[in-house]
Amino acid sequence: MSLKEIAKRSGASLSTVSRVLNRPGYICRDRELQARIWEAAEELEYIPNLAAQQLKSGQNEGKAQRRIDVFLTRFQTLEEDLFFKELYEILRETLLRRQCVLHRLLTLPDMISRAKNLSPARRLETAPDGLIMLGKCPPELLPFLKKQYQNLVGIDRNPTSFDYDEVFCDGSLAAEMAMDYLISLGHRQIAYIGDCSYEARYVGYHQSLMAHKLPLNYSNVYPTSQTRQEGRQMMNLILEKQERPTAIFCANDSTALGVLDALKGRRGKGYIPSIISIDNIREAETTSPMLTTIDIPRREMVHHAVSLLLDRVAGGHRENVRIEMQGRLIVRESCSYCA
Repeated sequence: MSLKEIAKRSGASLSTVSRVLNRPGYICRDRELQARIWEAAEELEYIPNLAAQQLKSGQNEGKAQRRIDVFLTRFQTLEEDLFFKELYEILRETLLRRQCVLHRLLTLPDMISRAKNLSPARRLETAPDGLIMLGKCPPELLPFLKKQYQNLVGIDRNPTSFDYDEVFCDGSLAAEMAMDYLISLGHRQIAYIGDCSYEARYVGYHQSLMAHKLPLNYSNVYPTSQTRQEGRQMMNLILEKQERPTAIFCANDSTALGVLDALKGRRGKGYIPSIISIDNIREAETTSPMLTTIDIPRREMVHHAVSLLLDRVAGGHRENVRIEMQGRLIVRESCSYCA
């Protein structure tokens, strides 16, 4: 597909389209424009022409074009969790650079509907070459997915039980890293806002308290599905209390953004809790105050996940592979020593 058509659809110049699509690592100053370029490329099933580079490097292997589905396992839209939205953007770019077509983005309702409408013995006639799952696959859907897709790989903050290839950054360890930092600042009353149902980040929160011989105060635990709106709601509940935590650990950056939303206009009124979270999405650098968080290496996770999937498609491995990445503390302005 011509770059001219992509330029027309995205409203970008031909040179900008070429740089975004064909220059690995290039970041356009206008992030919205770059997103429109990739969206247009995806709609047109554009595949970067890497023949010249491959011939120069002797890497032209004549690989067949692969069609890949992506399954958003937890949310109905990418806007509900900005971590997975950014992960998807990186994945879309990586697949195109690896000369793959991102066939469909499927949500949990999509998969449930497909599982109900297809008999267990029937497989899609035009099944894609593989499926990349963003988040943990619901156990009840896994048999259906294994029937429909011969090649699966997951990307998440938590490991599974070796049910498929996966790349993850252990949410429990990331939570302990965040909690240990708050405790090093002198905080002892630390609230948790996030998922509490078999969630590794909640386990890490609890384990860190135990390791430092601090009690688990259930009045400081606020269960949510980890959206910005719920972060705002939970922070408003905390603000109504007489006794408030000195610090708040949010399970993800989206939740933390909601917490900061609720605190706006209340600063200078005597209550300024330290806020820390997990993900390090782009908006974490632009909040006021800038958000202290645990960086999840999204680009590296996507790189390894795509490599695993394509290797399995090519018959390079059969046993399930697990790759664990390490989180990293990013200290910014939202945390301070306990008064």
